[in-house]
Amino acid sequence: MNNNIELLAPVGSMESLYAAIQNGANAVYLGGKLFNARQYASNFDFDELKEAVDYAHLRDVKVYITANILVDNSEMENVIDYIKFLYEIDVDGIIVQDLGLANLIREFFPSLDVHGSTQMTINNLPGAEFVYDMGFTRVVLARETPIDEIKYIHNNTPIELEAFIHGALCVCYSGQCLMSSLIGGRSGNRGKCAQPCRMPSSLTDKNGDTIRDWNKKHILSPRDLNTLENLEEIIESGIISLKIEGRMKRPEYVATVVKNYRKALDEGTKNLKPEDKKDVEQIFNRGFTKGLTFGDFGRDFITIERPDNRGILVGKVTRADKYNVFILLEEDVNEGDGLEFVTGNGEYKGIKAPFYGKKGTTMKLEKPGYILNDSLVYKTSSINLLNSAKASYQQEKIKRPIDMEININIGDNPKLMIMYRGNMVTALGEGKVEKSERISLTKEKVIEQLSKLGDTTYILNNININLDEGAYLPVSILNLLRRETIEKLDRIVENINHRKPIDEKEYNIKKKSYFKYQGKNMKPDNKISVRVNDIEQFNDLDLEKLDRVYLGFYDGLEKAANKVLNQGKEVYIWTDKILYQKDLDKLGELISPIKKNINGISVSNLGSLKYMQDRFDLNIHGDIGLNIFNSYSLEYLKNIGLGSVTLSPELNLNQIKKINEHSDAFTETIVYGYLPVMVTKHCPMSLVKGCKNDKACGSCQYANGYGLKDRMNITFKMDRRDGFTNIYNSVPLMVLDTLKQIYNSGVSMARLDFTMETKNIRNIQRAFYDYSKGIIDDNSAREFIESFREDTSITNGHYFRGII
Repeated sequence: MNNNIELLAPVGSMESLYAAIQNGANAVYLGGKLFNARQYASNFDFDELKEAVDYAHLRDVKVYITANILVDNSEMENVIDYIKFLYEIDVDGIIVQDLGLANLIREFFPSLDVHGSTQMTINNLPGAEFVYDMGFTRVVLARETPIDEIKYIHNNTPIELEAFIHGALCVCYSGQCLMSSLIGGRSGNRGKCAQPCRMPSSLTDKNGDTIRDWNKKHILSPRDLNTLENLEEIIESGIISLKIEGRMKRPEYVATVVKNYRKALDEGTKNLKPEDKKDVEQIFNRGFTKGLTFGDFGRDFITIERPDNRGILVGKVTRADKYNVFILLEEDVNEGDGLEFVTGNGEYKGIKAPFYGKKGTTMKLEKPGYILNDSLVYKTSSINLLNSAKASYQQEKIKRPIDMEININIGDNPKLMIMYRGNMVTALGEGKVEKSERISLTKEKVIEQLSKLGDTTYILNNININLDEGAYLPVSILNLLRRETIEKLDRIVENINHRKPIDEKEYNIKKKSYFKYQGKNMKPDNKISVRVNDIEQFNDLDLEKLDRVYLGFYDGLEKAANKVLNQGKEVYIWTDKILYQKDLDKLGELISPIKKNINGISVSNLGSLKYMQDRFDLNIHGDIGLNIFNSYSLEYLKNIGLGSVTLSPELNLNQIKKINEHSDAFTETIVYGYLPVMVTKHCPMSLVKGCKNDKACGSCQYANGYGLKDRMNITFKMDRRDGFTNIYNSVPLMVLDTLKQIYNSGVSMARLDFTMETKNIRNIQRAFYDYSKGIIDDNSAREFIESFREDTSITNGHYFRGII
């Protein structure tokens, strides 16, 4: 395969670093203790980060650091100081989600490579072009990007493409998930996801009743990605960096997976042995999928019965009496292996194998619970595999050939030179070489001492010895020369990027200009905007009681737009968070003939932003999919031409106020609506229907109005359109009574989102509009809320609690 392909391994601890590099990774990615999207991994402190970079660089391995969370205004200066430290220890690149942070890195550290995290939801060519134009050198594509779309992106932009090839998957498009955030305040965009998607839930029909056979299943829990057999196609598509997921996994997992992908890359997938594939399955699997990239869907993508490691099938219970079970083994079992039984209650019971059992024999074990005849038994961990994986990184296996030349001339200081990849280092020994009275130095002795490189990453290739006859030199001097030159060579090899040192004075001056308190004078506009999903909702609106409308439907669009304009109000086309090239082109064709009849377009994806800006001279509004969490991101979007932006719904009022104090951009926040907690290519109803691909599911309306009920009996409604499922919060955001506080935080426009509503739309709209304009008073607003609560519970979202 292509030798330029990078195998990129996850590292959550120093031991995992050794495991990845000793088993063949070309690069690793890891996080510090702060500002990364895996806050529950062990991660690295400052000293460990420096040690990790040095260790990797000495072995020709690159190190990318994750700073891939949304950054609060109060944190940004500290993050930039952290990036400065990473720059100075010579990390090879920074993985970033936050637009404001990315822009500041380009300003402060222009020679430092910036990679777009998969959290940026880049899934199309314009998205890749956007980050390339911004100065990114690489983008990690959304895991859902089809293989043909990847080829199209690669063929039309020079930016490097990275993609996940193995490990755990998110069911939601990364960066767009608010479920953990809205349920418990633990945000995936801040590295604190509680993984509610891995918990059991039930499917409910339009009446709220649980669908038969779909009670407490793992409806949103994807299988683990495994593309060992698809590597050639992935590489041919243009992916240059093959990324393994697993910063939370143990080092033995990293060692095993990296080792086998390394073998597949070096020798070809056809040369993988069945036991290689079995090792990858044994070390951890939730069941495997080749992913949405290759069209897996429905039950081929989701692990319905359980969300955790299932190991490999090792046998079946042939008999179970009162005290014992008898297992006919299909695989060897070693003492210490983890065994798991499926109980008669459908639960899982794990034990450690107390002794060895040979394949084909019957193993008698003490009964671990309610076990029935024909129950399946799985090996969830293999002691031999774990020991083998651990052994693979406990000794240095990476050796690079070096050439040496040494001058040992009587009357001169001894001189040792080492040559490696065009670099030469030199050391002079203390004292002069003496003429021997009795025992002279031999070339064999010189070679013996200078080739003692066992604790380094080098091996002696060639040596040229200039040795005077009868010369004498203590062995200790030879050893000292060897150590000194190797240390010098290490310093050169570690410094891969040869970066210009940072001028501290200039750095501090620049920091003061970027991070000084602005204190903008905020005068609220008290405007109201409304978003609707269909023509029926639009027809329910009172067009006199709003300032802007976002139209999220296409049938009857021109007529609706004209109606709004005739009323003297702003009208914007609302676009989905996920659009592929064909979707963008279709949307472009729809907008072209009516562009004079609309004020602007709302975009929720960087690709959509780029596409619309390049094709239309219209106002662009940035919606919540852009994840605007600080004033630096807001200012960047304003400076590239966006007229207004909806701030992230994960912000609290204090954060919103700080953002608006530092920027005079036109901001909007959502004040009513069922907030989207997920957008996913997966369709939960495909599990019921048995759909095998997303093509039939693309235009299916079967999911609309159905729901997911969690362990707390809370139901999240969903809809599906154009091949994507939106899952909404269980209760609507309703902050009418605090609308004045929201405006006083500097927000110019408050938005009402109507998604699933079929009634009460006009009443909700009028209450918000009238209160915003002072037509009704505080008491009337509170009375409306109390009346509204009679039919449904409400939430005030994150306005007063924020996120972790």
